[in-house]
Amino acid sequence: MENLATKKNWTDEERLELAAQLDAQLDEFIDGLEKKRYEEGWPEDRWQEEMDKHPFFMKKTPQPGDEVHPMFEGLQKLKYDPEENTQEELALNYKEDGNFYMKHKKFRMAVYSFTEAIKTKCDNPDVMAVLYNNRSAAHFFLKNYRSALSDAQRALFYKPDYTKARWRAAQCAYELEKFDVCTKLCEELLEVDIDHKEAKALLHKNKMRKLEVDRNQRKEAAEAKRNLARFQKLRDALEQRAVKFDDQPINKRANITEQLLIPKFLPLEDYPVHLDAEDNSTLIWPAAFSYPEFLLSDFQQQLPETATMQDCLITLFAEPLPCDRTLSYRPDNVNVYYENRKAGRVHKVDSTKTLREIISEKGFFVSGGALLFYVVTKDTRVEQEFLHQQRRPMVYS
Repeated sequence: MENLATKKNWTDEERLELAAQLDAQLDEFIDGLEKKRYEEGWPEDRWQEEMDKHPFFMKKTPQPGDEVHPMFEGLQKLKYDPEENTQEELALNYKEDGNFYMKHKKFRMAVYSFTEAIKTKCDNPDVMAVLYNNRSAAHFFLKNYRSALSDAQRALFYKPDYTKARWRAAQCAYELEKFDVCTKLCEELLEVDIDHKEAKALLHKNKMRKLEVDRNQRKEAAEAKRNLARFQKLRDALEQRAVKFDDQPINKRANITEQLLIPKFLPLEDYPVHLDAEDNSTLIWPAAFSYPEFLLSDFQQQLPETATMQDCLITLFAEPLPCDRTLSYRPDNVNVYYENRKAGRVHKVDSTKTLREIISEKGFFVSGGALLFYVVTKDTRVEQEFLHQQRRPMVYS
């Protein structure tokens, strides 16, 4: 096929003469056809469906996967064939598609169409500015604000006085909290049109939002500073008491992190160890009390380190355990143990000691961010089985 540069420029008279010749040839061809009854029409029960598929009558563009009429394919080829269209014509054809999709709120398809138009690299800056601005609008409605801002700014590159693109860019900058950019764009709009109501309103809204964000950022920074100070004081208290953790390597003191202190037991996860808010010197611990006989556990979310184990037992058994039918679990009728998993040994707790004293013992390790104790009835088969089983790994729910 000839290149565009060598194509013949037809006059109106030549075009009319050619059309008349084609009409005559078509009439001659029709007259020469065999006369027979027409039996290839659309079925009566599907004529509306068939009509909707025909390129001359279809009301919507075929979607991916749809069966396409051969004539439609031919028309599409004519419309998008680079040998039949200049770069600008191709760009405008794709732009027309994009505008159609925008009208019907199919914004992703609009982005695709405008992108194809931009790919033509049309040398008309006004056309390119419109294409980038239209794609910016499609991205904006999809809430792709970063892409929308980039396209609007690209449109301004091609056409610096493009008011619609500058307004779209200002809206995107606001959504992205680029407050200084938004301010600059709004002020540029008002320099051209002092009565630009939307720009005035956005400029004020942008200013108020910036003040709010700055204020919130200052609050967050101050709170983060306070939280860091609290954690440093908590870490100092833990190190001062030489608290040991299961998750720390043997014979090596690892740094105490916030992650290390998060309880792994679901009922305790919102109650990590912390310093008492009133005296700011007493540690408050989450604790789990496991009953091997029943395969269940009790959880105490906030136990002060000054409490004795006897105090804990009195609280635990203020009401009978639901599964303790013999009422054997009483503060004076149980023994409490903790396990040194690293050494594979269990240690009996002196119930007169405070939690701080128990935690400071050489064999005690904080387990999963909490204090973990085992409660069994004194001098019973349950206690003997527990002590025997501690030589093997155990898991209690």
